[in-house]
Amino acid sequence: MEVRELKEPVLEEGSVLMHTQMSEVCGTDVHLHHGRLAGVPYPIIPGHVSVGVVAALKGQVLDVEGTPFREGDVATFLDVHGTCGACWYCLVAKASTRCPKRKVYGITYGVADGLCGGWSEAIYLKPGVRLLRLPTGLDAETYCGGGCGVVTALHAVDRAALRLGDSVVVLGAGPVGQSVAALAALSGAGAIILVGAPDARLAFARRMGASDTLSLDLSEEERRAHIASATGGRGADVVIEASGDPEALRQALELVRDGGTVVIAGQYTDTGSTQLNAHRHINKKHVELRGCWGSDFSHFYRALELMARHRERVPWREMIDARFSLNELDAALGAVESRRVVKAAVLP
Repeated sequence: MEVRELKEPVLEEGSVLMHTQMSEVCGTDVHLHHGRLAGVPYPIIPGHVSVGVVAALKGQVLDVEGTPFREGDVATFLDVHGTCGACWYCLVAKASTRCPKRKVYGITYGVADGLCGGWSEAIYLKPGVRLLRLPTGLDAETYCGGGCGVVTALHAVDRAALRLGDSVVVLGAGPVGQSVAALAALSGAGAIILVGAPDARLAFARRMGASDTLSLDLSEEERRAHIASATGGRGADVVIEASGDPEALRQALELVRDGGTVVIAGQYTDTGSTQLNAHRHINKKHVELRGCWGSDFSHFYRALELMARHRERVPWREMIDARFSLNELDAALGAVESRRVVKAAVLP
């Protein structure tokens, strides 16, 4: 990591210059630091979820309701940019997260593209970037505390098609797993059992909405027996993987009931393979197995509304337990990688 000075951009029609208030540090940033994502145009400015103040804009920039943005507005933006809305994936498959033109701030835009990341005093929002004002009562720390974890979790819960009273197992106690527990509880799930480590994260998960937690210190057999006991011997109706451990896929398929649903949300990078038995793990169990890649504007929009409405009930704000300046970014990445913190924030 190094700090550089870049020229202030010349605004294009429909673009915005935002002065950054806060940007999150998440597991994706650790993967980027280690070079684990393909197609990243290093060097980059990381930071794909940020909040800032509109400092300048050129032309009229509207929100989704048609209201113009003004200088001084406190806003955030969808980090996904360039989705074409015209290709086969966008129009036929209705899977815009697989659009080949899709790019992401802080990940697939490089320094050559300008101020396109949140770990910076300012962010250049290109024409077409989707902005939303922070709703009344939702501050930067609460939003960044949930950050990309909330948006990913919302997509995963949608993919799971949760029903009232469903038993849910969440694999992973990081930001995505924490928000999956919260959203499952808000969706009316029954037993919500979160599996992970360390103990401090498990305690926080119970505050987020988990009805029970299981430590990775327990053996797989002990965890499986506990979940079977809590679900009438059947296994969970839904298992959502949010850990990033390739072994979690096999474990998810062993914890779900026959005819249940497994959603894989944590395998954002290639961390290796796991061995499955297609007959025993999938076919005989008649399991629904669904991937969950990225998010779109609908998840971003709904996440802001949910966080504003439930900010007193769900302690997203407290997920940020460390704050760092631009000169402390190596320490920020180390804190997240070592799991000493649930979420770190950058204050440029």
